[in-house]
Amino acid sequence: MKLARDTWLIFQYEVVLLVSSPVNVAITLIQPITYLLIFTPFLKSVVHAPSYGAAYAIYVPSLFAAMGVFSGMFAGFTLLAAIHQGVITRCRVTPISRVSLLLGRVGMYVLLVAFQGVVVTVIAVAFGLRVNPGDFLYALVLLSLMVVLSVSLGYDLALLVPRENALGNLINSLAQPLSLLAGCLIPLSLAPLWVQRVADWNPFAWGTNGMRTILQGRIGAAVIWEAPLIMALVALVTVVWSSRLFSREIA
Repeated sequence: MKLARDTWLIFQYEVVLLVSSPVNVAITLIQPITYLLIFTPFLKSVVHAPSYGAAYAIYVPSLFAAMGVFSGMFAGFTLLAAIHQGVITRCRVTPISRVSLLLGRVGMYVLLVAFQGVVVTVIAVAFGLRVNPGDFLYALVLLSLMVVLSVSLGYDLALLVPRENALGNLINSLAQPLSLLAGCLIPLSLAPLWVQRVADWNPFAWGTNGMRTILQGRIGAAVIWEAPLIMALVALVTVVWSSRLFSREIA
């Protein structure tokens, strides 16, 4: 109970900081909206989608995956900033659980990216996407699991490589192939077979395929239940690892 209460307190604190700067929140929407409006016509021609609605059903999950991967992994920079500014040090002298310092921040990123997902979907609906509320909630669950996984990875990298320049290069080196193998630009069905087999080991690819399958209305596909199971298991392992590393490094 104490961990849950402390995590909630940190989450509230981080959310207050987030909403106190609405301009920064708005800036985070520029890139996904730009890609949504500009890249979808290209994708429609490549995959020969019969309509823009069908093209958005293919690309919106890809965009969700890109948001989940990059927004999460670059969260490591905010953790480094908090450490360098002494925020973590000041929190250490309070009764708050050290693990909650990590989990509360993860929750804030889940909320932020979920908000971005809602905005992106509303715009896509205005341009022709058709999606049931239940299917959209399923996509948000997968997106949230992606964020939990990527933020935890970002924090791990920040704790292991606590230098901004080196961290930026490392994150880019990992995030680019992870996003490409998740089908963030084009569906993996268009990739060579060996690339598809490599992508089978990428949990983000399972999340993307699950979201794309549900938005295309293929409810009976096995990936519908496989994707959240795989994502949840990998996210749990990553969170546990991050929590132990975080507790050790700030001891």
